Amino acid sequence: MSPDLSGKRLEILKESVPQATRFAVIWHRNPNDEKEVKATEVAALAMRVQLQSLPVQSPDEFQNAYAAIRKEHAGALIFIQGPFLGVHRKQLFEVAAKNRLPSIWDAPGWTEEGCLMSYGPDRRDMFRRYVDKILKGAKPADLPIEQPKKFELVINLKTAKEIGVTIPPNVLARADRVIK
Repeated sequence: MSPDLSGKRLEILKESVPQATRFAVIWHRNPNDEKEVKATEVAALAMRVQLQSLPVQSPDEFQNAYAAIRKEHAGALIFIQGPFLGVHRKQLFEVAAKNRLPSIWDAPGWTEEGCLMSYGPDRRDMFRRYVDKILKGAKPADLPIEQPKKFELVINLKTAKEIGVTIPPNVLARADRVIK
């Protein structure tokens, strides 16, 4: 749920798969995801790449989404983080790997489960800051919502090998964590 980072995710994915000129985005149709898709579309226009939007409402639609991706020859895939896709992430990652599609997500934890890469707020850092304040006596209801201060790029080289992608050294050098 970070539309302001959508362009950065697309940029990182484009750098990682430089031959790709078409990208697909799978998302669950709801207002929050729609904002992120719109931000991704704006970034795609600025980067002069084509973006294929694939909203899904149920797991039954995943195969159709991947068929549409193959038909349009998208070279990489962006998942929009949300509760629905999060619940079905393992299935989504398996189909992406089967179709040899490089993918990016916003939650670093999902990269450990098979997504090629992720870029998003370091949630552990955010939780640590809140817990620290609570342990020092602050009431949770009184704590303001804070913007993330730390972001994390995680790359799964096991997935990269499985789908036949070589991550460029300049992208690997920027990674906060590399899963081997």
